[in-house]
Amino acid sequence: MEFSHESVLLEESIEGLKIIKGGIYVDGTTGGGGHSIEIAKRLGDSGSLICIDQDKEALAHAKVRLAEHKEKIKFAHDNFYDLKNILNKNGIERISGLLLDLGVSSYQLDNKDRGFSYMQDAPLDMRMDDSKMLSAYEVVNQYEKGKLKKVIKEFGEENWAARIVEFIEKERQIKAIETTGELVEIIKKAIPLKARRDGPHPAKRTFQAIRIEVNNELGIIERTIEDAVSCMNKNGRICIITFHSLEDRIVKNTFKYLQKDCICPPELPVCKCDKRREIKIITRKPIVPSEKEIEKNPRARSAKLRIAERV
Repeated sequence: MEFSHESVLLEESIEGLKIIKGGIYVDGTTGGGGHSIEIAKRLGDSGSLICIDQDKEALAHAKVRLAEHKEKIKFAHDNFYDLKNILNKNGIERISGLLLDLGVSSYQLDNKDRGFSYMQDAPLDMRMDDSKMLSAYEVVNQYEKGKLKKVIKEFGEENWAARIVEFIEKERQIKAIETTGELVEIIKKAIPLKARRDGPHPAKRTFQAIRIEVNNELGIIERTIEDAVSCMNKNGRICIITFHSLEDRIVKNTFKYLQKDCICPPELPVCKCDKRREIKIITRKPIVPSEKEIEKNPRARSAKLRIAERV
């Protein structure tokens, strides 16, 4: 399958990075390389870019797409959660900026064999890194009922989580649920017709929840931001694009905490926490795609970009 991915908020995120020639930048979610190539173009001869992705197929494509800039790029098949280790391996102490484009790529959604999409029948998988053990199959078939309900309720914000899990439990007692198509049918049966008439596809929230669980998508954001800020040069920028409220909330709250100069209780007359302000939030409200971009790429509709600067 041809690797196809439309980079979201491309101009806004590249502008937000305030790229300086000779700087060292990290694209923590290289994907199709759309953001990476625009960063590379602006680096000058002495700048460098670290391209990270946990998806081997994405990284292989990015290497081809970025071939003309290969002298200034280092690739890492890894998770951005390991940012500090990746930088250490490459002998880098300080960086000038970090970009994260969170969520699943168009290629992963459209490649039915990866099992991300509820629109195509495929084996239950959803692993962004196929070398990892946990897949959607294990989550759906082996998670205890209470744990599965918690995943779907919290990560999918699904009001029908309990009923969906009841229907999954009945089915998996008969036989294992092996494909995305089977799971979609179970979800459709679980959610009453009246509730399915309006809103998104009935399986959207459950699939989102399982994908987040499989890839630990929410558990890695806060520490990555903190690590990036700790090794960022003064005035370096961090740009993060999110695609749902759970991700955006973590980014927003982490930025708020890092901007605080004190976290002592208000009743204390003197600060004793030793907390120091580390960033300045650039975007009071997140930047969202224009109507023109949404028309061109409907998947951009829920995207939000937040930007912070090292102080």
